[in-house]
Amino acid sequence: MGVDYYEILKVNKNATDDDLKKAYRKLAMKWHPDKNPTNKNEAEAQFKQISEAYEAIYSIFLSFLVLNDPQKRAIYDQYGEEGLKDLPPPGSSGGSSGFNPRNAKDIFAEFFGSSPFGFGSTGPGQSMRCQSDGGGMFGGFTGADNIFRTYSEGTSAMPRKPPPIESKLPCSLEELYSGSTRKMKISRTVMDGNGRAIPETEILTIDVKPGWKKGTKITFTDKGNEQPNQLPADLVFVIDEKPHDIYKRDGNDLLLVHHRVSLAEALGGTTVNLTTLDGRKLSIPVTDIVSPGYELVVAREGMPIVKELGNRGDLKIKFEVKFPTKLTSEQRAGLRRALGG
Repeated sequence: MGVDYYEILKVNKNATDDDLKKAYRKLAMKWHPDKNPTNKNEAEAQFKQISEAYEAIYSIFLSFLVLNDPQKRAIYDQYGEEGLKDLPPPGSSGGSSGFNPRNAKDIFAEFFGSSPFGFGSTGPGQSMRCQSDGGGMFGGFTGADNIFRTYSEGTSAMPRKPPPIESKLPCSLEELYSGSTRKMKISRTVMDGNGRAIPETEILTIDVKPGWKKGTKITFTDKGNEQPNQLPADLVFVIDEKPHDIYKRDGNDLLLVHHRVSLAEALGGTTVNLTTLDGRKLSIPVTDIVSPGYELVVAREGMPIVKELGNRGDLKIKFEVKFPTKLTSEQRAGLRRALGG
């Protein structure tokens, strides 16, 4: 069958006029070469193909509605674009090569008026169904009349892109330790094929990576609100850390502060029993004397390090010694003997 115009525009075979316009508007803005300077060749090819697909299906649509010609869509559905090109143009009495798509810039300008990408709308002296004037199916894309010029060479400004819309994404320390998948339902405003603002909802998936820190940003390009004559805003989620009951984070390290031990444990040794953020049980022996300011470091039991796969920071335990409030005379004497004082 060849090229599937329906698939190119991401519409089904029962698409309405509004469906076609909305699909073209969205894809044309996405793939315009001036919006894709890093892969301009691919974008130009996609942009031409989108324009041809819109023109082809819209031609079928007009034949069905205006000329009461239901066979045209059936012929395309059966024979593809080759069958469509063998048909006479709408309103003619015959002839071959009836499908002659308009210049892509004319189609784009028809939607966006004075072009936001710098090549002006179709005006007097420029046919709305012009033939190729620069070679290839879509004339004007090469040579001196190159519509894919830089913005500074155009006559009108690039559509303004609003500032990103930022939203906090609170995550527990456990999520940032092990990673998680979050589903976020968003509501936004988009423009339909007729330039009207309509509400839309969508589910976005965010894969929280182990070791991500507070302030990490996840950007969904063009998923913010759309407004007339503007590019869609980007939607940005910013990682925020929820407070934890036991641990505090210090970069890639975890801190366990104010772990309380008795004076006897501080002097005679003890064991610290902990549950890690991923649910493991740790028993950490303390054989050193716990003096003021003492810190026990457990290597590689901290947070995952994003740029060092499999590596982790450290767990640092800071102690608080609980002194007795009363001692008997025998206890005092025993301490003096034991401590040599």
